Amino acid sequence: MDKLTENTKTSSPSSLQLAFLGDAVYELYVREHVLDEISGHVDKLNKASKKLSMAVTQAKIADLLVKEEKLREEELSVFKRGRNAKSASLPKSCTPAEYRKATGLEALMGYLFLTDQKDRIRELLEYGIEHVN
Repeated sequence: MDKLTENTKTSSPSSLQLAFLGDAVYELYVREHVLDEISGHVDKLNKASKKLSMAVTQAKIADLLVKEEKLREEELSVFKRGRNAKSASLPKSCTPAEYRKATGLEALMGYLFLTDQKDRIRELLEYGIEHVN
């Protein structure tokens, strides 16, 4: 049994559950990235990580990965299920389309984490962050 099924009460987590986990996975990667790239006071690090963690930035990364066909078939399927999931809330800082794409990216990060594909997470996010900044 893999982590994808053993960590949930049902056979597999919902797209929004994957996004819930993926949000934390994405944030951790961003913080690691910021520490590697920027030196300075914690306030400076915090501002940089917040910019990269905004739904607008996540949507841009998702658009890039899809447009440039960087996602494998299963990854694209997980992303689309996350993007199309119905969420009860919407932040004021982005459009509904941006929020849906960000949710899809987070669902993908959660899926990759639960299936022990941490190198793939790093590969996709390094590419995305490098090309949207």
